[in-house]
Amino acid sequence: MRTLTSGAAWVHYGQIYVESGDESPGMAECFGGQVNGLCGGAVPGVLFLVTGLHTGEVDFAVELHDVPPPVGDAWEEVVEVSFRPSGPAALVAWAGEESWPLELAPVDYRVRYCATGMDEAREGDEPSRERYVLQFWPAPPEPDRVVKVTGEHAAYWHRFAREQPPPPTPEEKAEAERRAREERERAAAESRLRAEEREWGGRLPVARLRELRGAALDLAPLDRPLV
Repeated sequence: MRTLTSGAAWVHYGQIYVESGDESPGMAECFGGQVNGLCGGAVPGVLFLVTGLHTGEVDFAVELHDVPPPVGDAWEEVVEVSFRPSGPAALVAWAGEESWPLELAPVDYRVRYCATGMDEAREGDEPSRERYVLQFWPAPPEPDRVVKVTGEHAAYWHRFAREQPPPPTPEEKAEAERRAREERERAAAESRLRAEEREWGGRLPVARLRELRGAALDLAPLDRPLV
């Protein structure tokens, strides 16, 4: 086992992330189609991690294992997802205010997210036992799962995740981008046509005059019927 980072990590809005590319999807998309609502892994290259504390520092560790580690009895909430980095990975605070590089190879991992003290942190009880560990080990992709649930805060987010539709597939994203591109091109062509109509002072003349432009275009504002 190797510890990739450990110590106090800043969270805001009860969130912290693992990012490995340029994409920063929303919460609903990250949890779309999942059964667990604590570690969102539905979008490739991203992990959306929920905490009990709204804003402040939490005890957070990230570990890399060769094989699945045992689930310790000390953990109250345990979930698993699959993950593959799409570039250099890092644990990232809200809005990128802080980040901690993670030495992860570009391979498929199983990820276990463990938490303790989430309900106490949410309610502001002092002193808080809240702490987290994120454990990676090489493994082929498989559906996410809830290993252990104890508190109401975790149960609430599990319910939230199960209400979210699955994120679009790469093919669906490509089709949506194609349609959006065609719509932009259509709008640009229509804008150019309207601008040319204004140049000619109204309805466009025959194609030959439009190609010639020159004196005919100069005359159009003066005597449109003649043109």
